[in-house]
Amino acid sequence: MKPKILITYRIPREGLRELEEKFDVIYPEKEEFELSDIEQLITDCDAVLSVFVRPVTAELIARAPKLKIIANFGVGYNNIDVAEATRRRIAVCNTPNAVTEPTAEMAFGLMLAVMRRINETDHGLRTNPDFKWGMMRNLGSGLTGKTLGIIGMGRIGRALARRAVASGMTIIYNNRNRLAKSLEKPFEAKFVSLNDLLERSDVISVNTPLTDETRHLLSEKEMQKMKDGVFMVNTARGPVIDEKMLVKYLQSGKIAGAGLDVFEEEPKITEELFGMEQVVLTPHNATGTIETRIETAREASQNIIDFFSGRRDISIVNPEIFD
Repeated sequence: MKPKILITYRIPREGLRELEEKFDVIYPEKEEFELSDIEQLITDCDAVLSVFVRPVTAELIARAPKLKIIANFGVGYNNIDVAEATRRRIAVCNTPNAVTEPTAEMAFGLMLAVMRRINETDHGLRTNPDFKWGMMRNLGSGLTGKTLGIIGMGRIGRALARRAVASGMTIIYNNRNRLAKSLEKPFEAKFVSLNDLLERSDVISVNTPLTDETRHLLSEKEMQKMKDGVFMVNTARGPVIDEKMLVKYLQSGKIAGAGLDVFEEEPKITEELFGMEQVVLTPHNATGTIETRIETAREASQNIIDFFSGRRDISIVNPEIFD
C-alpha cells in the first residue's frame, strides 16, 4: 500500500507530479482544507505537506499516529510544533532553496522603493492634482555608498548582499556564527556585533528565522542605538521587530522609512502604518511568483520522496530524530 500524503492547500500540481506518481496524495478540491477536514484526514496519513496559514499543532500531530514527516511549503517553519514532532520522531523539513532568490528580490525591491520614495511619489501623482514637482522636491536617498546591515546572513541574506554590492553598497552583517571567509569575500562583508550593526547601518534588513531568541530582537533599546534616518526592511518574520516600537520611531523620524512584507500579528497590521507615506507594505508576498510556488511544491515533494527512500540528506530542521 502506498503511503498517504495530505496536501493541506491547493499549491501548484505542476510541482507535485512525481509525488502523485509515487504516493497516494490527498489534494483539496477547494482552496484549502478546513481544520475539521484536516483533523479527520490526518489520522490515516504518513506525511503532511503543510503551509504557513495552516499550523501543525501538537494537538493535530497527536491525531496522526502514522505520521512520519511534515514537509513545510516554505523556509520558515514556526507554524509547526517542531518540539512535539521531534518527541514523536517525526521529521520536519522546509524548502530553503526555492525561496532564496525571490525573497532577496523583494527585500531589495522594498529597500529601493522606500529609499527612493517610489511608492510615495507614485501615490502622490495619482491622487493629488496639486502634487508638486521640482528640482529640490521629493528627494530620496540613494543606495550607492550606503552601509547595509544584514541581520541573518544565510542564503537569503547573501543573495540580498549580492544585489546590494552591485548597487555600490557596503555590507556588514550579524549572524549566529561568522561565515567562512570564502562566503564573505564576494561581498567584502564584515562580521560585526548586533550593537555595531545597529550603530553603523544606513539600512537594516532582517533575514533571520523567528525563534525564541529572535522574537522582538529589534525593540526600543535596539532602535535607540540606530542611526538617525535609518531605513528598515523586513522580509523574514514580523515578530522579529517590535511593531509598536517601530511605529513610535517612524513617527519620531529616527527611522526614516520601512519596507515590510511581514507583520507581528498577520494578517492584522498595526493601524498607524497605513497612514505613513514613508512605509511600503506588501502582504507576506516575498515568494509570490508562480515560478517560486511551483519550485517550492517540487522541493517539498522531493523531501517526502527522499525521506521514504531512506535518504537523510534532506532539508530537515530536526535531524536529531535520526539519532
